[in-house]
Amino acid sequence: MTPAKRLLDLFFAALLVVLLGPVMLGLVIWLWVKQGRPLFYVAERMKAPDTPFMLWKLRTMTVVDEDAGVSGGDKATRVTPEGAFLRAKRLDEFPQLWNIIRGDLSFVGPRPPLREYVDRFPEIYGEVLKSRPGVTGLATIVYHKHETALLERCATPEETDAVYARNCVPRKARLDLIYQKNRTIWTDFDIVFQTIGNLVRRGG
Repeated sequence: MTPAKRLLDLFFAALLVVLLGPVMLGLVIWLWVKQGRPLFYVAERMKAPDTPFMLWKLRTMTVVDEDAGVSGGDKATRVTPEGAFLRAKRLDEFPQLWNIIRGDLSFVGPRPPLREYVDRFPEIYGEVLKSRPGVTGLATIVYHKHETALLERCATPEETDAVYARNCVPRKARLDLIYQKNRTIWTDFDIVFQTIGNLVRRGG
């Protein structure tokens, strides 16, 4: 990550904390009333092949004793009504501003992977994670809708894992590497604006 990219991340993260702080507080109170505790979902992700960090989100699913793997159709019944709303608007990702301030994430980059996939595909993630992971990215814009459709059809954790490993990991990696080779401050702004536009259209 270049110093300029890091400075922009810090500036915009601090600005959004100030501007969206009341919204975040309102969401936390709403979730506390509707769902109860815990309010946050905190899970390990990787920002480099050998460097984990704890990713923060607002909780969108019912709590179980053990939870692993990516979310597919096998977990659909655990998504709460409030969680479905938050996911549709990506409001559950507000707490990742803290990850940006800490330096775990950038605004734009590959989505941070689970350790199990980094371990299974070291050559792929050895290249992808040369970029700081991000809240959004080229793969998010281009492939997220298709990935969701693929995973929603999966009925078991095993099927979800197989589809994700076979279809999603290599396709998202190709897009992440295209971003890596062509990234500039301006491409980052373009990806952020496209992400916002997609959310506005989804909301409409």
